[in-house]
Amino acid sequence: MKYFIGYIFLSCMVFQSCTQSNEKINGVSFVASNNAIADEHLSPVVSLNSNYAALMPFGFIKTLEHPDILFNTEKQWFGEREAGVIQYAEKLKAKHIKLMIKPQLWVWRGEYTGDIIMKTETDWLLLETAYRHFILEYARVAEAVNADIYCIGTELDSFIAARPDFWHQLIREVKRVYSGQLTYAANWDEYKRTPFWGALDYIGIDAYFPVSDSRTPTVEECVKGWLPYKEEIKRLSERLEKPVLFTEFGYRSVDFSGKEPWVSDRRKTTLNFEAQTATTKALFDTFWKEDWFAGGFIWKWFHNHNESGGMADTRFTPQNKPVERVIQSHYKKFK
Repeated sequence: MKYFIGYIFLSCMVFQSCTQSNEKINGVSFVASNNAIADEHLSPVVSLNSNYAALMPFGFIKTLEHPDILFNTEKQWFGEREAGVIQYAEKLKAKHIKLMIKPQLWVWRGEYTGDIIMKTETDWLLLETAYRHFILEYARVAEAVNADIYCIGTELDSFIAARPDFWHQLIREVKRVYSGQLTYAANWDEYKRTPFWGALDYIGIDAYFPVSDSRTPTVEECVKGWLPYKEEIKRLSERLEKPVLFTEFGYRSVDFSGKEPWVSDRRKTTLNFEAQTATTKALFDTFWKEDWFAGGFIWKWFHNHNESGGMADTRFTPQNKPVERVIQSHYKKFK
């Protein structure tokens, strides 16, 4: 009898393990708006089979060399401020959507945040003070709303390379006020240099890897294009014994969508929904079944679903495009 009970126990443990390994973070990057959100704005998120949403309050910097960060001001949109994050969080949690709070910086005119670098030691110290204030403030918010994941930064390669000690200290300070899981959103060409993965819970990557040079790539072509990157990511995950989280992923509905997926300006104007669908399917096929892969957050999702995306839109959002159904079907398999 005791052997039979032991067998049942072992079988249950195996079953639970298999079930857990099939569950992924099926996330949306929920774009801040200038208004509070209501249930009507969240029904499409639920219909997508998402189980996570990333909320993204913003801080603003005038130039790449400027050390001051403005945030939580009345000039910002409601969803970019503390009050908006709290209101969004409460509404999403009521729909059983888990949360990642992901504060981000915006440099005037949209210059790349990875190039932020100070010219003097005085300015570095000022930037560190400002960034600490920014991140710890939203860490407290993340704790207050019981967010599951907190992201301590997004694509700040030069800042991290120049001031690694600051970042290690910042992580220690964040852990004093926030009790959930931590990550950082490294750019696709940055993550191998990030020095503090060992202190975090997830290796976070904004997954804009180039996987195809074709105007309209096939799924098979993109899967093949992923192979060398996948092996590098897997090796890092195994070496550090940390799961990988795609803190952002997605493709525009344009020609050559897999060639330079990070390009977000308006130069690309030729619609190509087949390319967007193929690149997205390939990413899912490559990663979502891997045990070391935690999941990811599609870039990006707007609250006013009926007015977003659509068949004339070349931007990243999957809303009201063929790829939305692909994501919906795929997320359903991994809830």
